[in-house]
Amino acid sequence: MMNGMNMGKMMKQVKQMQKQMGAEQEQINSKEFTGKAPEDMVKVVFSGDRKMKDMQIKPEAIDPDDPDMMSDLVISAVNDALSQIDKETQDSLGKYTKGIPGM
Repeated sequence: MMNGMNMGKMMKQVKQMQKQMGAEQEQINSKEFTGKAPEDMVKVVFSGDRKMKDMQIKPEAIDPDDPDMMSDLVISAVNDALSQIDKETQDSLGKYTKGIPGM
């Protein structure tokens, strides 16, 4: 059983860790991540909080006879950007959840 001083110290450490995590999350949110489809046919830009900010489509990607290709290119670019955000988040914030079951 912990005495009052140890519990108080632990709570102070938890609050400090929460503050650090919040600052790191804000830093990620302020970054931009560019996802690209093969041959850069489609590029998308997301903020770290997963909001799309821009999309650029090369004219040669627009084929009225093959709309599925356009969908595939957009999906590829979006998934690329989101995976970059996931990696950055894990690299930055993963250190706080290491060793915690279920995290």
